[in-house]
Amino acid sequence: MQNYSNDNTARWYRAHVSLLGTTQIHLRNPYIIAWWSAAFPGFGHLLLSKYLRGFVLVIWEVFVNIQSNVNLAMIYSFQGEIEKAKDVLDTQWLLIYIPIYIFGIWDSYRTTVDLNNVFVMADREEHRFNTFSIGALEINYLDKRNPIMAVIWSLFIPGLGQLYIHRIVTAFFVIVWTVVFFYYSHGLEAISLLFLGEIAESTAVLDAEWLLFFPSLYGFSIFDSYMNTVENNKLYEKDQRKYYLENYQSPSFQVLKGKKVN
Repeated sequence: MQNYSNDNTARWYRAHVSLLGTTQIHLRNPYIIAWWSAAFPGFGHLLLSKYLRGFVLVIWEVFVNIQSNVNLAMIYSFQGEIEKAKDVLDTQWLLIYIPIYIFGIWDSYRTTVDLNNVFVMADREEHRFNTFSIGALEINYLDKRNPIMAVIWSLFIPGLGQLYIHRIVTAFFVIVWTVVFFYYSHGLEAISLLFLGEIAESTAVLDAEWLLFFPSLYGFSIFDSYMNTVENNKLYEKDQRKYYLENYQSPSFQVLKGKKVN
């Protein structure tokens, strides 16, 4: 059940509140979105709520990255062992990896520019959208939440910040990959050994190739949860402002320039 049934009469829509989350279009910096696609293909598209494209690119990145040993080569290059980096790279997989990597950056930039234009038109049209959705499994509604809390929960476990602001699809996807990366990198085992003071064993047990996925995953989770909390708050305030103007402000009310209003 929703508090408004869309009549599909608008040309452009700014937001949609469903049981799986709040999806909205807002102004974004194309260069920042492209940067996230460069950091991890698919993340730029997830920031745009282009889930299917983002999921495909993320899965592709993990699979082909491991097959081509890109992360392992990066680790050797960070250590100054350039020859080892060259030796471990699988060029057959690398030739497949590069075009998709470039496509992810280009497509996320292009899509951001297009969605920014759509936002400008949708914001001017100001067509109504539902703000409350309730079903047998979930409840979702527009409200204000604390962006700092979203960041804090994302620091604990990537995906919890998205759960806090009810981005169920992104939260599920990020949490699943967090579990996969922890398992294959032996990250939790290394943390347990570190707490026991066994630093050498903690370092030895880590799989650096899988561990290198974590900086991008944590960074994305923090940025995505913070940015969407801020934008959801703006959407809530705009909806409240419009509701009060339509239902409580007198049509004859005018603010006269240069005169004090009591």
